[in-house]
Amino acid sequence: MLLNQAGTFSTVTRDIADVERIEVLKGPASVLYGRGDPGGLINIVSRQPTLVPSGDINLQAGSFGFRRVQGSVSSAIEGVEGLAGRVSFAGQSDPTFRNFGDRDNSRTFVAPAFTWNPSPETRVSFLGEFTRLDTQYDEGLVARNGRVPLDNISRYYGEPFSRYNSNANFGLLKVEHDLNENITLREVLNAQWGGFDFLATRATGLDKTQTLVNRRETAGHSTYASVDSQTEMVAKFDLLGFRHTVLAGIEYTNGYRHSYTTQSTNFPSVSFQNPVFGSALVGLQLQGDLKQKNELNGLYVQDQIDLGLGLQFLVGVRYDSGTQYYFNRTPTSRTIPPDQQLSGTSPRVGLIYRPVEPLTLYASYTTSFKPQIANVLNVTNPPPETGEQYEIGSRLDLTPDLTLSAAAFRITRNNVAATDPNNSLYSVITGQQRSEGVEADLAGEILPGWKVIGAVSFLDARITKDTTYAIGNRLVGAPAFSGSIWSTYQFQDGVLRGWNVGAGITYVGRRTGDLNNSYTVGGYARLDAAVFYDFNEHARFSINARNLTDRRYIEQPFNQFNNLPGAPLSVLATITARL
Repeated sequence: MLLNQAGTFSTVTRDIADVERIEVLKGPASVLYGRGDPGGLINIVSRQPTLVPSGDINLQAGSFGFRRVQGSVSSAIEGVEGLAGRVSFAGQSDPTFRNFGDRDNSRTFVAPAFTWNPSPETRVSFLGEFTRLDTQYDEGLVARNGRVPLDNISRYYGEPFSRYNSNANFGLLKVEHDLNENITLREVLNAQWGGFDFLATRATGLDKTQTLVNRRETAGHSTYASVDSQTEMVAKFDLLGFRHTVLAGIEYTNGYRHSYTTQSTNFPSVSFQNPVFGSALVGLQLQGDLKQKNELNGLYVQDQIDLGLGLQFLVGVRYDSGTQYYFNRTPTSRTIPPDQQLSGTSPRVGLIYRPVEPLTLYASYTTSFKPQIANVLNVTNPPPETGEQYEIGSRLDLTPDLTLSAAAFRITRNNVAATDPNNSLYSVITGQQRSEGVEADLAGEILPGWKVIGAVSFLDARITKDTTYAIGNRLVGAPAFSGSIWSTYQFQDGVLRGWNVGAGITYVGRRTGDLNNSYTVGGYARLDAAVFYDFNEHARFSINARNLTDRRYIEQPFNQFNNLPGAPLSVLATITARL
């Protein structure tokens, strides 16, 4: 089940304390979900409860005062046959290397989960996640004269009182029942809710001398909630001499964002080179009040057909229809618009061919449809985002444990939300964006104990239609070339048995920082390493070092006044114990 897009309203990084694994789905494997983006899917697989008692705990400490505790316990629940429960939790404190003053960044997380198998044919599961985040409001460094100076990566242009408080929660209930060995029925209910509030001083520009940073004091408050239901059937059967696996379903989505209110006013400037804290809070005035709700019904069907001779054919289609209410009240705009009618059809096709045992070839075409959720000022009912992707690729099993994959693709997206060049709190709708390129991945075990994972990508990502930004401008944060490789070796015997060592390098090329392409951030190569020792199957001690060369770089640009620098040399020690 896709995380509902309402969750993007509250910027809370997903915790991984209850995550079993993370899968990257590309090509035909990702083409079912027409409500998402056409580029593929990140599938987060949660840890399931176990009937056999189990547990683990991690204690971490690192550079700049970082501290974290993370754990999970699981067991059967007596009194009900087949019932098991798990609770995962985490607490984290991270002052970071940035010069905020005395404020800390903290996170708390808890995730209860239950499974119940009343019979071999019926499976019931529940997962909840509750996350709270309290941090300093930080937009990073400011660009000047076409680049972002990196002479002092801890430089902060806000005030110590700036803060960001948010929470994100969801509960997911899934019931599956096998009618027989060929037909499975599934019902999934998902509720998500959360919100955030912040008070901050934000950079808005430079003065004529390029020595002062102009600022505004801004406050915002938002809540969101959504309910999503999927009712599906999976059927396997033979028809016309071919083996079919058919998935058909109905999805109902009711998502809304209530009262995202922003207030703002001018705030005293600060030195670009040597910002000094101390300006007092000033009065605020209403800037915008966004109210949004969408209600969609989706029908989808997919058939995976085994054509024989190594051929698999995948064809599917999804149809969405519903309404959207979208109103952004400003001091000069108070007219309430009517509901917007939405509808979209998203066909998708995939072909997989295995000419010989170690080689798989594939091709896919997929489209997408997504209601607009961005905070667009002075616009009522912006058009939904649509997209399409063409992709061809291959997978070669060099050995049973080592796989090389490659792909070439073109992704086109229409009506894409982008940062408003005049106010980074809001968005504008761009006409069309296109990303095309090639990528390759290598993953697996080369020799016993020697594992490697690597990737390389060449990407051309540009604006192809628009009235706000110049056609041909590069997309934000998209390097023409990037690559990484990470390798670990576990000693198999002798006095070093139990020791593991690893190292890797990540390279990211030069990137543009905004859709105006008014500035760029430089490329960088970051060297990381790790060493860990397994005392036995129940205990491990590890040390991870990041950015060994202490390289100064921008990890993520967003706009001219929001560029997050990468951390300097950082060391993290972890003790893990398992039952």
